[in-house]
Amino acid sequence: SFPFSFAQDAIVPYQEILQMYWEKATSFVNAQCDGLEPWQLVGLTFSSTLAGVWLHGFLFQPQSLTSRTKKQFFKLLRKMPFIGAIIQKKIDEALNDVTSSLSFLKDEKDYIKALPEQGMSQPEVLEKMKEYSSKGDVRWQDGKVSGTVYSGEEKLTRLLVQVKCKQKVYEEFAWSNPLHPDIFPGLRKMEAEVVRVACTLFNGGPNSCGAMTSGGTESILMACKAYRDLAYERGIKQPEMLVPVSAHAAFDKAAHYFGLKLIHIPLTRAMEVDVQAMRRAISKNTAMLVCSAPQFPHGIMDPIDEVAELAVKYKIPFHVDACLGGFLIAFMDKAGFPLKRPFDFRVKGVTSISADTHKYGYAPKGSSVVLYSDKKYRSYQFFVAPDWQGGIYASPSLAGSRAGGIIAACWATLMHIGESGYVEATKRIIKTARFLESELRKMDSIFILGKPEVSVISIGSETFDIYRLSNSLAAKGWNLNALQFPPSIHLCITQLHTKPGVAEQFLRDVKDGIEEIMKDLNAKTTGMGAIYGMAQSVPDRSLVAEISQAYLDGLYSTDVPCSEKHMNGSPGHH
Repeated sequence: SFPFSFAQDAIVPYQEILQMYWEKATSFVNAQCDGLEPWQLVGLTFSSTLAGVWLHGFLFQPQSLTSRTKKQFFKLLRKMPFIGAIIQKKIDEALNDVTSSLSFLKDEKDYIKALPEQGMSQPEVLEKMKEYSSKGDVRWQDGKVSGTVYSGEEKLTRLLVQVKCKQKVYEEFAWSNPLHPDIFPGLRKMEAEVVRVACTLFNGGPNSCGAMTSGGTESILMACKAYRDLAYERGIKQPEMLVPVSAHAAFDKAAHYFGLKLIHIPLTRAMEVDVQAMRRAISKNTAMLVCSAPQFPHGIMDPIDEVAELAVKYKIPFHVDACLGGFLIAFMDKAGFPLKRPFDFRVKGVTSISADTHKYGYAPKGSSVVLYSDKKYRSYQFFVAPDWQGGIYASPSLAGSRAGGIIAACWATLMHIGESGYVEATKRIIKTARFLESELRKMDSIFILGKPEVSVISIGSETFDIYRLSNSLAAKGWNLNALQFPPSIHLCITQLHTKPGVAEQFLRDVKDGIEEIMKDLNAKTTGMGAIYGMAQSVPDRSLVAEISQAYLDGLYSTDVPCSEKHMNGSPGHH
């Protein structure tokens, strides 16, 4: 037909041009190979292939080429005689500042370094424990700590461990281990019920499932491990996860442990993940998408519904990290504080959720849940060694043996508080958070980052170094979280802050601290505030990691320190 022949005629000139370039290319290659023997051609082909494979491996690694080049540059810089010595001197000074500013690393009494020749009596052990529990300057019981202890309710403590109870929860399951469900069937039932209750709270369907873990980090690790293995099965050799820069560092840890490539997605001015930036970052290697509900630094809820649309469109698993506020947001609607956006399994595309029962679930430390919309995802989390000589070994999470007493205490907490108790606690906490946010916004020289909807309020300043306010509050007994990029501090509101007068005292201390700082805006920031400020300005992040490792080393030190330094306006704790 006429249209078809016309199309063919239109293509002919392009075919002739392509043919001409192809002949030129082949003539050039043949000319270059003229005079070469067959073995030389084979050798060149082989070496070129090896070079191509090496180049591909060099360019495409979990860490970007830019990041690796930067690291190598600073590594070489530190090896230069004169410059290296200056850098090392600065590192040593920073290390001294860290150890001298942390009062909890100071203990004048000798450490126990070997087992006692004769075992201590029960009263002696209890007396020693009392001595240890009374150490430290910070009294979390007064509600002056950000997060950390989310309940502390005396009635709940009595239920779990108090000697006066006829049957104590922890005592009943102190020696139990979920690794042996045949020996401890009651414990298995408790764990299954905790997971099912959590699935119900987050509106999971009949196929929803999950597992208990030791905390939020393990819950996140398990979801990442599951999606990595799923990606491998789908033929993705170098899985990537797209994670907001505000997401918990446990995702960085998962990337490090499991060989995943972490791609950080920037935030909008509202401190939410940039959905368009996430869409642009999606590739054939994307193994999972991540959002927070809310994120830890600023307490902002990411736009989960919008990211879920990407997950559905590109058929990518989507994890919602609700470790911090999961057991608040699940009750906020009934507490009279409905969230602007949906966040749980009702959102099509959400395939997993992590939530800590030991935060706003008020269970003792050491428990969390990771939940999946379908059992097909959880199966990738499990580990099975079918050929071990000790028998078939199967475990649902990272640990083998686990503390049954913690599982029992978590179950008992959920049963004891009940839905009405959680709704009331949520009401008190959110009411206090909204009151604090409203009053803080009225103060000059500081601002609130984003629009927090849950229990975290992050404070910044364009007028003065915000870490000076952190030091000022520390001197008054408060213990807040110091944040970076941008510099800020935050208060995570718990039940302890809802006690009469605590919120008002915090506002007074913030106001007094600001007034004192404004008297001398040029005063030097000292202590941990100065260290945080310095850490953000250091381009070589390996130096910051080195200082952090020294801090971790200090936690295991059994040497008695011989000198002390203090922060300005502070008794020495942070």
